[in-house]
Amino acid sequence: MILVTGASGTMGKAVLNEVAKEAAKTGENCRAMYRSDTEAAKAPAGTSTVIADFAKKDTLPTALQDITSVYLVCSPIPQLVELEWNMIDACVAAGVKHIVLSSAMGAREYRKSFPSWHRTVEDKLKSTKISFTILRPNSFHQNALTYYAPSIRSKGTFSASMGNACVSFLDVRDIAVVAAKSLAGGEHSGKTYELNGPEALTYSELAAKISQHAGRPVQYVNIPAAAQRKAMLDQGMPEWQADVLLDLQAYYVSGKGGKVDGLLEQLLGRPPISMDQFLAEFANAFGTRSQADAAIA
Repeated sequence: MILVTGASGTMGKAVLNEVAKEAAKTGENCRAMYRSDTEAAKAPAGTSTVIADFAKKDTLPTALQDITSVYLVCSPIPQLVELEWNMIDACVAAGVKHIVLSSAMGAREYRKSFPSWHRTVEDKLKSTKISFTILRPNSFHQNALTYYAPSIRSKGTFSASMGNACVSFLDVRDIAVVAAKSLAGGEHSGKTYELNGPEALTYSELAAKISQHAGRPVQYVNIPAAAQRKAMLDQGMPEWQADVLLDLQAYYVSGKGGKVDGLLEQLLGRPPISMDQFLAEFANAFGTRSQADAAIA
């Protein structure tokens, strides 16, 4: 049986949907791990659920009973290493055969921010006898909705200190397909996949694409990193989070996030979801021209 952790989060939910689809075809059981009954009630039909928490070690053995493969993902918080180590230890004790670990682009060489935390977990996992697949995805298409859509809807602009750096964005749903396939182990066992999207875009090019699909003018405004930090803090973001996000952004500004290769397409067996496809699907999230005109009026 497969266990999907973080099933209420962006990545975990997408992986669970893929695993549940496959389970419906094959009859194999899957289990989703949640931290509350409220979230567990949202699980796909036919999926068994369990309430457990990485921080509560005594809840993990029950979650792992009869489990052979685990998709492991944790929210990007300072306790990530400790929490994921707890789960890896519990997997060892439960006799889990294979773990698919959600890591981050840059974990191979960047010793700051989220990538460094993920690398520590990667090393822990590799020190065990459990078979593994490690996924290091680039920035998500969905980040445009999470981080930029609110500002675009209200002002028609979004800002960061990315300069002309390129990012090879990819869709969470494509990562989920790779994760679901990797949970079978086999040819994916022992592999580390650095996943990039099908094209590299500057933020100005991203703004142009959003403008095209939303049918309204959208502009990217480049600002100093200090100004971006102040804006994040003014919006109520904790200092630690602002600092690690800016450290991560520095990795991308250095040019490390713009690689385009054929690996994702190879793993999917089809072309990845492009940014244009994604924006066409979610164009309304950025506001329409009529909404923008109404805001000005």
